[in-house]
Amino acid sequence: MAFVEPLTLSARGVRLEPLALAHEAGLRAAASDGELWKLRITSVPEPHETRQYIQDALAMRDAGHRLAFAVIDSANGHVLGCTSYHDIVPAIKRVEIGWTWYAQSSQRSHVNTTAKLLLLTHAFEVLGCHVVGWRTDNFNFASQAAIERLGAKKDGVIRGHALRRDGTIRDTVMYSMRSGEWPEAKAQLLYLLDKPRNLQNHHAA
Repeated sequence: MAFVEPLTLSARGVRLEPLALAHEAGLRAAASDGELWKLRITSVPEPHETRQYIQDALAMRDAGHRLAFAVIDSANGHVLGCTSYHDIVPAIKRVEIGWTWYAQSSQRSHVNTTAKLLLLTHAFEVLGCHVVGWRTDNFNFASQAAIERLGAKKDGVIRGHALRRDGTIRDTVMYSMRSGEWPEAKAQLLYLLDKPRNLQNHHAA
């Protein structure tokens, strides 16, 4: 049995389903909401690449490296975006959360906060992870701020780490949260979600 098995997680009107080819049209529509593939610092697929994006995610799942989720609006079944566990290391009970993006109309909403609550709760409280990590582009300041709001700690920067879609070489900012830090982070996430008017700026991370 794999350390991270495909499963569906849901709360507060948001559902995370294992990404499948059946999500192709919905994922393409979500990416088109804001033309997100034009952002050089994200991994959002261009419309004609959506099917390959899903197939690549499924291949990575088969290899044990990544479990991608479609983020769904539970009320109407619309695909809002995508997020993943990745760089899964069973021996030390570590996963990272990433490959995350949302339709423009779902940004600055409760969706990302809810998805992170679901993923972190499962990682720490079901899988028994010792640490959860994140990585982001050094120029993706919105993502860095969102990760820091979760309570993650900055580990450092890996210079010259990866190619961007435009061919430039990026530095990667690494973050992590240890299991002992999760209770306080969870309390903060619940506080943000339960505020009568959530004015937090929740960007994808």
